[in-house]
Amino acid sequence: MNQKLILEIRAGAGGDEASIFAGDLARMYQRYAQKKNWKFGVIDNNQSSLNGYKSLVAEISGESAFDDLKQESGVHRVQRVPKTEKAGRVHTSTASVAILPIVEAKEVQIKDSELEVTFSRAGGPGGQNVNKVETAVRILHKPSGIVVGSREERSQHANREKAMDVLRAKLYEIEQLRVTGDIGSNRREQIGSADRSEKIRTYNFPDDRITDHRIGKKFSRIEIILDGDLDPIVKAFKKQA
Repeated sequence: MNQKLILEIRAGAGGDEASIFAGDLARMYQRYAQKKNWKFGVIDNNQSSLNGYKSLVAEISGESAFDDLKQESGVHRVQRVPKTEKAGRVHTSTASVAILPIVEAKEVQIKDSELEVTFSRAGGPGGQNVNKVETAVRILHKPSGIVVGSREERSQHANREKAMDVLRAKLYEIEQLRVTGDIGSNRREQIGSADRSEKIRTYNFPDDRITDHRIGKKFSRIEIILDGDLDPIVKAFKKQA
């Protein structure tokens, strides 16, 4: 079954190395999507130096995409010698990942009066239209304080629709957690910023070992997995289901 989801990655603790790691995770999911013949489209991003990301939001769609990636939500931790480290010391950095299903507008009621919408020039590559016209969209949902944006499409309308997809996905998750009694003010803030407090997985480069703390499984070949070969982890979770 074709499924659509929102992928959100944010650099956490660790400065430049956290941003580099967020970029590594983004490329891992993009390459995995390519291998699975899924569509991967960037909605918004905040790039950092050294080919990293402070944050990235993308839409993924394809056969069983949400079912295969839903276990990726949480804080991912990396232990390695950063490119910026001159003394050869191992650092620990984090990045958070959120996997949210895209829901139809009728499933989440949002009033126009609850929104504060602003437009700006998108900037970056994309030609004169992108740079001269205010196509980038930022939406503040005033009741929750959640801010979403989109800058990759070529029109205000298209970017607004993408941003609304992200907002609905976040509000839907909040509502689902409220119904199950698994949400308080702190949890709501975490969803808004994609800052999950629980570390779900550690990528230990010196030992060439990935440990998923929820199922107690260890995987080797870090570089190959980060190059998009997520199947061993995906299959391990399906066996646990």
